[in-house]
Amino acid sequence: MNSRVPISAADTAKMLETMGVDRVMAVDLHAGQIQGFFGPSIPVDNLESQITMAESLLKDDQYISDFNNLVIVSPDAGGVYRAKHFAEILSNRTQANVGLTMIVKQRLKANEVAKMELVGNVKGHDCIIVDDMIDTAGTLCTAAEVLKENGAKKVMAFATHGLFSGPAIDRISKSSLDKVVVTNTIPYTKAPCEKIHILSVGTLIAEAIRRIHNNESLSEIFP
Repeated sequence: MNSRVPISAADTAKMLETMGVDRVMAVDLHAGQIQGFFGPSIPVDNLESQITMAESLLKDDQYISDFNNLVIVSPDAGGVYRAKHFAEILSNRTQANVGLTMIVKQRLKANEVAKMELVGNVKGHDCIIVDDMIDTAGTLCTAAEVLKENGAKKVMAFATHGLFSGPAIDRISKSSLDKVVVTNTIPYTKAPCEKIHILSVGTLIAEAIRRIHNNESLSEIFP
């Protein structure tokens, strides 16, 4: 983190605490450290939507037909843990050898990428780019182009939060992406796009609430 950069999440946590909130449930916080901004008397449950995404892949073979030919891609160095965890979930569920690779990017400024390089091999493989959110989709679409240029057969993207700011929908429509899957943590109010599919995390949240209310373990939800 650069010096003199505001930590807005800390202010948000403080405001919620001042309002009297005594427990917080979130879905895929941008950084897990955000949980530490809340006081010790306020439990924070950071739910992972990856289990919902994995189940959708396993139920619908229109996404992936051969998991041994699948490679999970992190769009940057900071997302490697997220991509690795998703690959492990799929490997454990399918007993397949799901691959993992990443893209190294250099930014000119926020939402503007200067250069992207692939670390790993995707030639002849189906690829899923895994991220926590899609904003303007610039990074995502450029990453898809890099994967296609390196021989990927099919390129999809799975993200938790679909902001789709500014030119995002137009970029996705014209991109090399075959499919973009996001959850409904943010209501989709943009123009329809045949490449974008929405998954519901309602069941995940409802089960978490039930377990909290009954003092049951939350960790059992996740593999």
